[in-house]
Amino acid sequence: MHQTTTLPGQPSAAALSKAPRLDLYTSIHKALRQFMSHTLGRLGTMDVADAEERTLALDGVDALLAMMRSHLQHENDFLHTAIEARRPGGARHTADDHLLHQDAIGNLEDESRAVRDARDEHRPALAQRLYRHLAVFIGENLQHMQIEETENNAALWALYSDQELAAIHDRLLASVPADEMALVARWMAAALSVQELAGLFGEMQLKAPAPAFEALLGVARTQLDERRWAQLCRALGRPPVPGLMTV
Repeated sequence: MHQTTTLPGQPSAAALSKAPRLDLYTSIHKALRQFMSHTLGRLGTMDVADAEERTLALDGVDALLAMMRSHLQHENDFLHTAIEARRPGGARHTADDHLLHQDAIGNLEDESRAVRDARDEHRPALAQRLYRHLAVFIGENLQHMQIEETENNAALWALYSDQELAAIHDRLLASVPADEMALVARWMAAALSVQELAGLFGEMQLKAPAPAFEALLGVARTQLDERRWAQLCRALGRPPVPGLMTV
């Protein structure tokens, strides 16, 4: 008789058979993984001698780092605080990681600035250093996110009902500035499945002011091909093209 082995961080068969709980990590983490991968790829292919290409790549690095810094703060303020409120020390592992990540972000921002300001003959070496250090930072974050999606989620599910988690999530979203929310929507649209996007925008349609909802849906539209856009519109009960009837 064969015995099933569960890898570290992998949900058991029993856990998979249960109805899914409200997950506050997966969607934003999928967006950040997509953003990190895209940014590292563009930095790696950057022609360091081309001023326009160099600026675009470094602007992307800086935008990613700013979002990562903000993301850490959101998790500290809302998710870690929630865990610690009912299980003191329960978020210590990822909270300690966050301190290291904050330092790494500052170092990467300095390295990005150094590439911008360098003399032409020094710039290739500095760009290569930034690329390698960003790759290390991304690798560490990929492992860190796995811990959050398993250990921290398990703690939140044990300590809070889905209704309470939804209230925490709503407070977190209310704290996010509009420009940051637009950037999040852009990368979520690129990273999430249509079903996940339908759930995200369906909830937003119920809770957000109509102008904010339409603006964020418009951001998502720029990242979706015609097929995915039509699928999302059908799921939301909207015509893919204004004026057309939905079926």
